[in-house]
Formats: sequence, structure tokens, C-alpha cells
Amino acid sequence: MKHLLRVGPAAIFLTLLLAASVALSAPVGGAAPAPADAPAATSAGAPMAGNLIAPGDALRISVFQNPDLTLETRVDGDGTISYPLIGRVEVAGLDIAAAEQRIAKMLRDGGYINAPHVTIVMVEVRGSLVTVLGMVAKPGRFPIDATDNKLTDAIALAGGIAPGGSDLVVLTGTRNGKPIRREIDLEGLATGGDAGEDLRLQAGDMVYVNRAPNFFIYGEVQRPGAFRLERGMTVVQALATGGGLTPKGTQRGLTIHRRGANGVIAVIEPAMDDPVRADDVIYVKESLF
Repeated sequence: MKHLLRVGPAAIFLTLLLAASVALSAPVGGAAPAPADAPAATSAGAPMAGNLIAPGDALRISVFQNPDLTLETRVDGDGTISYPLIGRVEVAGLDIAAAEQRIAKMLRDGGYINAPHVTIVMVEVRGSLVTVLGMVAKPGRFPIDATDNKLTDAIALAGGIAPGGSDLVVLTGTRNGKPIRREIDLEGLATGGDAGEDLRLQAGDMVYVNRAPNFFIYGEVQRPGAFRLERGMTVVQALATGGGLTPKGTQRGLTIHRRGANGVIAVIEPAMDDPVRADDVIYVKESLF
């Protein structure tokens, strides 16, 4: 005959309390429990996954149980921040998790904290902007996103090239921690050039549209003055741009004043099919007969 074991209310209470304690302390999926007061990984201030830290972004950095290491700072133009104990840290181009790991590793490798738990919160996103300056309709800073962030997109956001603007634009920025400078031919892109030249922009890039090159013509022409130098323009085309010769003008003895690389101005007597260069000054003499 089986005997029933009588258990008192106190024993039952202790058993339930022990079971609850074990359940709360057990790691989920084999992962170690997070510190009770550590910030959650999905902080409201953190950027969405895939966004990268960029120059201009404001960050709040903290280390669990080390309040002296709490810092709010802005990413400098070179993509770095200055952090206590470890000095300059390059964070631009990293996502939040990778930046946390980099700072934690530097604190650990420097012998400052054995197992640092670093948390970064994005306080202000300013790096998701590109700057477009120079000869555009609306120079300024413009946002980019994951889909529309090519060079031509930025030019379009700035209202396009202004009259007098060059077809060659200059892109400067940082890639893999190194500064870059590229000249891109927009006209070549528009006329079937290498589509790969329509570079994807990153936060903090600057696009500069220079003034188009000019040439100057004076003397016996209908419209003396400064004119835009078109690609492949020859001397005879430059004369036509100036309205052609006056009744007193002559092609004989026509000269070009051209500044060399050494800064010295040379006087050239060109042929009609010779190319004109930027800043050339063409002088048309008066006919003697």
C-alpha cells in the first residue's frame, strides 16, 4: 500500500521560490544574461541596422559600471572621436555594434578594463548629408539614403549645374579611412560614358562644381569678351563665337596670348584649326588694306 508524503505549506513555498530563482537566472539560448542596468540594444536613439556612423554624428558612449567613461561627443571631420584613456578612435564607416566592439577592444587591450561593456547611442544624425557647392542652382547640404545616393542624384537635389558651371565636378570624401578626390565628367556620363563613374556617395562627401573654363577674344571681332570654352574648340570656332571678324578685321597675324605652366605668357600665331585652351586670349588685328 502506497503512503502519501505530507508536505507543509512552508516547504511548498520554498520549493516554488527556488524554481522561480533558477528560471530567472538561466540564460536564454545559452547567452549570458545582460547586466540589469545595461542599456537595451534597441535604444530609441540608436540608428536602424545598416546605418553607418559618419562625420558630424553626435554619439553618447558609456561603459557599464564605469560612469567616468560616459561621454557625449561628435565625430570629427576625419572620422574619429577622442575618448578617455585610449585617445583617438576611428568610428566613421562603422555601424554602432562595430564601434562598440572597437572601443571595448581598445579599453581591454590597453589594460584599463578587463571585460568592458560599451554602449553607443546615436544622439544626432548629421553625417547622412552630402554637401554640394560651387556653380549649382541651390548649393547646400542634402540628405542621402540607401537608394538615391549617386553623384547625379546630389547634383539634381542641388537644382542642376548653373549657367557657367563646368561639366567636370570634383568629389572629395573618405573611403576606408583614407581621403579621396575624384574628377567626374558629367557630360561623358550623359553621352554614354562609363556608368561606373556615377559614384555612390557616402555621408560627409562634398561635391564641388567649378566655373567652366573661358577664353577671351578682343580686337576686330563683332562681340569681344569672355566666352565659355567648349570641348575641342578650335581657333576658327572661337572666332565664330565672337560673332566673326569686323570689316576691318583679318585672320592674318592673329595671335593667342597663353600662360604656360611656369606662369610666363607666350604669344602664339596659331593655325585656324589649332585648339583653344582655357584662359587663352585671342587678339584679332586690323587689316592694313
